[in-house]
Amino acid sequence: MSEFTMPSLGADMESAALVAWRVKPGDQVKRGDVIAEVETDKGVIEIEVFEDGVVDQLLVQPGHDRLPVGAVLAMIRSNGAPAPPKVEPVPAAVEKKPEDAPPVEAPAQPAPVSEKRIRVSPLARKLAAELGVDLSTVQGTGAHGAVERADVERAAEAKKAAEKAPAPPVAVAAPPAPPVPAAAPTTAPLPAKPDSQAAMRRAIAAAMARSNREIPHYYLQTRIDMSRALKWLEEENLKRPLKQRLLLAVVLLKAVARALIEVPELNGYWVNDHHEPQEAIHIGFAISLRQGGLIAPAIHNVDLLSLDELMEAMHDLIARTRSGGLRGSEMTDGTITVTNLGDMGVETVYGVIYPPQVALVGFGKVVEQPWAENGMLGIRPVLTATLAADHRATDGRRGGQFLDILARNLQEVEKL
Repeated sequence: MSEFTMPSLGADMESAALVAWRVKPGDQVKRGDVIAEVETDKGVIEIEVFEDGVVDQLLVQPGHDRLPVGAVLAMIRSNGAPAPPKVEPVPAAVEKKPEDAPPVEAPAQPAPVSEKRIRVSPLARKLAAELGVDLSTVQGTGAHGAVERADVERAAEAKKAAEKAPAPPVAVAAPPAPPVPAAAPTTAPLPAKPDSQAAMRRAIAAAMARSNREIPHYYLQTRIDMSRALKWLEEENLKRPLKQRLLLAVVLLKAVARALIEVPELNGYWVNDHHEPQEAIHIGFAISLRQGGLIAPAIHNVDLLSLDELMEAMHDLIARTRSGGLRGSEMTDGTITVTNLGDMGVETVYGVIYPPQVALVGFGKVVEQPWAENGMLGIRPVLTATLAADHRATDGRRGGQFLDILARNLQEVEKL
């Protein structure tokens, strides 16, 4: 028998709210199955189980207050083990099921649906109260029709637009009705920034403050001639249908993964004052969210994926990040982070390491610059790559070797 607890989904997470269960007592589960959804300051995350067994008891129900990391959510029984005495579950903040309620006389008219019967994440419920949104009018797009933060934000925008829209002209019979005085214009202030965005900023700030406080960063940068890589990419994409064309971002990710094979010290964690390099290369890919903020879920086993598989994985990850469909392992498994701000016009990126990782690679915009080679001066498309690394885990010499190998990989992109 083992406890299924609220996982830590990042260095900045202290608590989360249970949104939904994907299983019920008696269900058989295996390692990697998604069995629950929780809502953190960064959104709704799908949580996997990490062992095979049978769900014995669900101790917390959706709608409960936020629970700290490590709180026991359920009990998982190993296959074949006898059922233990039941643990008293945490009462849920939802109304009783109809079969548990005492019989009452049926009303003459159908009763309106109670707000508590609607599946609503705690953060969405709080935001709806702040923005004056009636949850019974909101169409949920989450799992099993649950109302999530994005649904409330869309409903609030629609409500605001409806209030601003002019009333349609009304035909009246002669003689005309006396004029109706116009309503006084509202002077109410604009709604404050949604609390969900503020919470995300606080979470990011906490993680970055910890990084600057605990990690002795060192920074290196190099300029890379991208002529060969861009030419290969253009020729390769001409052979492909539009939907199967490759982006430069996947080439950069694969080049980083190949460089980590030769400099494995940069791929791993610093935990309990100890360096723990990792064999698997799971690259955290920084993604900006539409409502603001940044999140860096991991693409697993980047070194083992082809460029086509990596392109598919990147598209899938971006879509699920922005729609609230990430898995817990994607939030916790990253062994290094890559951030690419080239599309924002940034030429050089000096990143902050996300603990407990020990390195971050930054890419800027490809810019045409003077370039001297073999005594000849010309104009080349140049990419600036930077490395932020933890000096407890590596030194500048190994960091320099990593950037040199990375540059060489991008000169031989056809080998990726």
